[in-house]
Amino acid sequence: MRGPQLMTYKVSLQDNQRQFEVQEDETLLEAALYQEIGLPYGCQSGGCGACRARIVSGEVEYDYDPPALSEREKAEGYALLCQARPRSDLVIQVEELPDHHAIQVRNMPVRVERREQLCHDVMALWLRLPKGEAFEYLAGQYLDFLLRDGRRRSFSIANSPAEFRRTGLLELHLRHVPEGSFTAHVFNEMTDRAMLRMEAPLGGFYLREDNERPIVFMAGGTGFAPIKSMIEHALERKLDRPMHLYWGVRARRDLYMSDLAEQWQAKNPSLRFTPVLSEATEEDQWPGKRGLVHEAVAEDHPDMRDLDVYMSGPPVMIQAASKQFSSQGLPDGQLHYDSFDYAYQTWPDKEASTG
Repeated sequence: MRGPQLMTYKVSLQDNQRQFEVQEDETLLEAALYQEIGLPYGCQSGGCGACRARIVSGEVEYDYDPPALSEREKAEGYALLCQARPRSDLVIQVEELPDHHAIQVRNMPVRVERREQLCHDVMALWLRLPKGEAFEYLAGQYLDFLLRDGRRRSFSIANSPAEFRRTGLLELHLRHVPEGSFTAHVFNEMTDRAMLRMEAPLGGFYLREDNERPIVFMAGGTGFAPIKSMIEHALERKLDRPMHLYWGVRARRDLYMSDLAEQWQAKNPSLRFTPVLSEATEEDQWPGKRGLVHEAVAEDHPDMRDLDVYMSGPPVMIQAASKQFSSQGLPDGQLHYDSFDYAYQTWPDKEASTG
């Protein structure tokens, strides 16, 4: 319930003149979502930077400095909508999600239809929604599991919206974290037909289809999940754009769906696939690229001015890549990312828990 006695400010979106109201104790993102304004977001804690927007006019303040907003970005007028509270009327420049009114966030039970262990530490879950429940999402978005103790666990949806409509199942990729109670439960105790509760779809990471620029997809570990959804969507839509997928993992055994990526490449001349191993072993007998995945992208694409880049994975990868790609000419508006948030930030061998 929004408080009636609080100061209220007006926020205008510069690009389309839409407006919404924000009370002084709310963040801009909270108010926008309450009023069904589809703004991009991810973690909602200031750690991922997905909700970054430029303040054209007006003032905001924070309870604490959000870690995903640099001093340079602050000086250039950027703010994180999930943490910024208004202190005046505002005009902001931010990309609004497409078809927001058709894509409603839902809170509902889901049943585990089946599980499949994809490699030594990645489990796929397929979830079935209640019969007759309407559900739409954008390729690249994620869901939250709502646990009984009040905690949330976030995972990207790995299949395309069209595949979901055909099968009625949502696909997730979960990496086992030894210290993580939820993933331990999934690997060791969960049974088929287990019931969970989810909130979805969430996030502003989705494929933009309003231009013809070549696309670079970059995944770290199970950051492959939302990229898989995007690529399948692009192929189903027959987008006529060159696409290059880079997938960075530690060792060959971590490429848990490389056969699928190879099939995409074989069947679609516009798509290239480059796996990158950061810690290849002698047993791997690896003939391909080695090192950090963002360095492989930077080497292959020295001039990034005319690319769209989509990347998902752990924060250390996202931060390093953002800095590197910006230095090679990639405009801010052509970089889209989902920065996974981990309790233990080791790249890239932790579970895909976005947000």
